[in-house]
Amino acid sequence: MDLGQNPQPPVIDMHTPSVARMYDWLLGGVENYDSDRTACAKLLEIAPSTQLLARNNRAFLTRVVRTLVEDYGIRQFLDHGSGLPTQDNVHEVAQRVDPGCKVAYVDNDPMVLAHAQTTLHDNAGTLVISRDMRDTASIRRATDTFLDWETPMAALFVSVLHCIPDTGDEMDPAAVVRRTAAMLPPGSFMVICQLVSDDPVVREDVTRLMDVSTHGHWGRVRETHEVERYFDGLDILEPRLVDVVDWRPDSAPPPAELRPKDWVEWGGVGRLR
Repeated sequence: MDLGQNPQPPVIDMHTPSVARMYDWLLGGVENYDSDRTACAKLLEIAPSTQLLARNNRAFLTRVVRTLVEDYGIRQFLDHGSGLPTQDNVHEVAQRVDPGCKVAYVDNDPMVLAHAQTTLHDNAGTLVISRDMRDTASIRRATDTFLDWETPMAALFVSVLHCIPDTGDEMDPAAVVRRTAAMLPPGSFMVICQLVSDDPVVREDVTRLMDVSTHGHWGRVRETHEVERYFDGLDILEPRLVDVVDWRPDSAPPPAELRPKDWVEWGGVGRLR
C-alpha cells in the first residue's frame, strides 16, 4: 500500500457518529462505537430495511468490480468514500481476477485512514489518500503517479453521494460527478448509486436524523430522477439504472412483495465515450 499526501489523520471523534462506522456496523463489523450503534438504531426505526440495503449495496459493489475486470478489461479503480476495510474490498475483488489491478481509495474519515495503514500495508496495488471526495483536483494530483491517467479506469461513487449536500455550485454532487468524469480518459466507467425513496416522510426524516447525528456530515436522501442526472452524457450499461439488487444479479433477485418499501439503493454503471 502507498499513502497519499497528508498521511496523518486527525483525532478520531468517538462521540459523533460517522457514516463509515455506521455502515461498518450495518455490515456486521466491529469497528464502531456506541454513538454509531445508537444512530443506527434510530435509523432502523425510520427505515427498517437499512441493514438489508447495506448488504445489497456491498454485493452490488462486488458484482460491478468483478464485471468491469472480467468483461471490460478495467484494471484501475478510483473508489470515492471507500469506507472502512471489510470483506471483499474493491482491491480484493479485482485482484482475485488479475493481481495486477490497482485501486486508489479516497476517504476523509480518520478511522478509515488509520485502519488502512494497518490492513493494506502489504498490498502494493493499493493507494489510500485522505481527501474530501469533492476535491477532485487534489485527488487527481495525489493519484498522478499511482494510476495511469491515459488508460481507462473506473471511478466509484457507491452509496456516498447522499452524504454530499446540494449546494448549487462546484461542491454539488452532480458537479463533482461531472468533474470526475471530465478527468477520466475515454472508455472509462462511472459507477454510481445512492439511497433514494419515493416516500417524502422517509426522505425528510432520514435526512434530518443523519444531518443532526453526524453534525452536518450528510447530504440528502433523493429520488430516482435526481440520480439519473448524474449519468448525463454517459452510455449506461444494461440493465441501465435500477435497484442495485437487479444489476446483473448472481441469483434471482427478490420478488416485489419481499422488497423494501421504505428506500432502496439506486444506480448503475455509465461508460465515457
